[in-house]
Amino acid sequence: DRDGHSLLENLYVLGETAHTGLHGANRLASNSLLEAVVYAHRAAGDCRRRIAKVRRRPEVEVAAWSSGRADRLEECVLISHNWDQIRRLMWNYVGIVRRRRRLELVEQRLAPVVEEVRQHFHDYLLTPDLVELRNIALLATLIVRCALSRRESRGLHYMVDYPHPDPSLCRDTVLDKSALYPL
Repeated sequence: DRDGHSLLENLYVLGETAHTGLHGANRLASNSLLEAVVYAHRAAGDCRRRIAKVRRRPEVEVAAWSSGRADRLEECVLISHNWDQIRRLMWNYVGIVRRRRRLELVEQRLAPVVEEVRQHFHDYLLTPDLVELRNIALLATLIVRCALSRRESRGLHYMVDYPHPDPSLCRDTVLDKSALYPL
């Protein structure tokens, strides 16, 4: 809505995800900058009003975090190598012009990298770089899965195998927790 509300209470959406329609479907990020600023200002005002109404709750005692058998990641090359692998795969195979065969190939090539990242996430103590790597792996996986599910070309997402838009497929893509497997 005009204050950035989403369907989830207390979750705001701004920019590309807001679907305000002010600049059309194919706008680039710079074209929607003014829109993002205006809606961010409105959402911030709404947050201020909501926070003023919130009652403070008593502090909750939380048990100390246990790292279990997680160890320090001494070799940063593990993270930088995985990050670079994902970046190169996405750059080379999952551009704006897509072909189903390339997407299937990158899905196969991403799988072992994503599994390695998942293993790092459980074996090592968390660091900002490791969390970022996990998020990059997750996003790459979701982008490829969503692209493979397309049976049309729409806007800036062109599928060589399906060169035309299909009005019956014009809808938002909604992902649930099952889409997050294997991370």
